[in-house]
Amino acid sequence: MSNCQLFDVSGKVAIVTGGTRGIGYMIAEGLVKAGVKTYIASRKADACADAERELKKHGEAIAIAADLSAPDAAGGFAAEMLKREPSIHILVNNAGATWGAPFDDFPESGWDKIMDLNVRSIFFLTQQLAPALRAAGSEADPARVINIGSVDGLTSPEMENFSYSASKAALHHLTRHLAKHLGPANINVNVIAPGPFETKMTAQVLKEFGDAIVKAIPRGRTGQASDAVGTAIFLASAASAYITGAVIPLDGGFSTTR
Repeated sequence: MSNCQLFDVSGKVAIVTGGTRGIGYMIAEGLVKAGVKTYIASRKADACADAERELKKHGEAIAIAADLSAPDAAGGFAAEMLKREPSIHILVNNAGATWGAPFDDFPESGWDKIMDLNVRSIFFLTQQLAPALRAAGSEADPARVINIGSVDGLTSPEMENFSYSASKAALHHLTRHLAKHLGPANINVNVIAPGPFETKMTAQVLKEFGDAIVKAIPRGRTGQASDAVGTAIFLASAASAYITGAVIPLDGGFSTTR
């Protein structure tokens, strides 16, 4: 296999949840440009339509509106995907949310909502799409589950986003557990733990504390789309066929300084 073939993902089928904006959109766009038939899911139909229109400029993209935070949403979305695609090579579990509130006032709703979307929905969507992942995977080229965690799950953040950091730490460990369980079925499971990227979720924090945050990043900048795309394509390609259960900080060294 040549070096170029090691990173070739063309012809594969992928799903990217939360794929209409932020890191999810960055990864979806990169996969589409690399020749991957890419489905994106998001809860807002208009956002799905807009993202699909833009992604189709580069290749094959299909958007499906699905609110994965709802208790039965993962099952409905998975059933629709299994009807469309009996084999799914890449599942990027990116859909997530955050919540911040002072410790003394942190609400149960802010805990439950974040844990449900950032952990529970990922487990059950992966579980219900497992038949298509098993069908796509082989010993030489496993199917891939790529979870999107956070450096906040690796270190203790300054912000009072308690349920978010806990959910991402839980996702990191869930990734390791799933990797052990699904490895014999030719499914690799890894997690990317991004640091600061300029997205809608981080816009307010970067506006207020951006200079201090960048100063604390050894590489001296926030993440770029190419960083997210390159890491995702590596984890989706033959180049990473022997990597599973890994937590990969994508943070310019930010987690080493906190």
